[in-house]
Amino acid sequence: MDLSTMRTLVRRDLKDEDAATYRWPDTEIDRAIAKAVAELSRYVPDEKKSTIATTAGSSEISISTLTSRVSVDRVEFPVGDSPRSYQRFTLYIDTITLIGGVEGDGTNCYVYWGAMHTLGATSTIPAYLEDVLAQGAAAYALLSEAQYRTDTAGFGGEKADTDYQGWGAGMLKEFKSQLKRFGRGRNLKSSTLFQGDDYE
Repeated sequence: MDLSTMRTLVRRDLKDEDAATYRWPDTEIDRAIAKAVAELSRYVPDEKKSTIATTAGSSEISISTLTSRVSVDRVEFPVGDSPRSYQRFTLYIDTITLIGGVEGDGTNCYVYWGAMHTLGATSTIPAYLEDVLAQGAAAYALLSEAQYRTDTAGFGGEKADTDYQGWGAGMLKEFKSQLKRFGRGRNLKSSTLFQGDDYE
């Protein structure tokens, strides 16, 4: 999957496949796709694992290098234990604070986190979510068009804006429903108390 292929899927959902009479220019399709990617990433992010050194005598761990971050799910420290040792922690901006009297010792910890998906020449979107993403992008494109037609006072017919609004709202509702289904069990919170035992 790449961006060009995703555009094709979105246009199919929009019934806008005749290149000679496109209703939505590529720039509008791409903007809708980007919005859908951002929303999808909140529920089903690109899952990553990073190795970060702890500081001896400190309970704080900087995660400023983890860019495009949408969630922090687990902190494993010390590493290599069986069963694994997932620590309780709080998160504020780019700093994890281990709680319960746990401090670093200069060795590494593992941070399991979720990143924003990317979609360009290549993609991090799982294949099973591609149609879901296309539906979401189509919904955002329809709602944007509905707003435009409302603002331009009836361009396209008296009911054009409400038709697009209704179509888009229905697709958006289904998109959000699918995201909740596939993202079930994930924490969508980015700055709160995490209980390590929840992930065993």
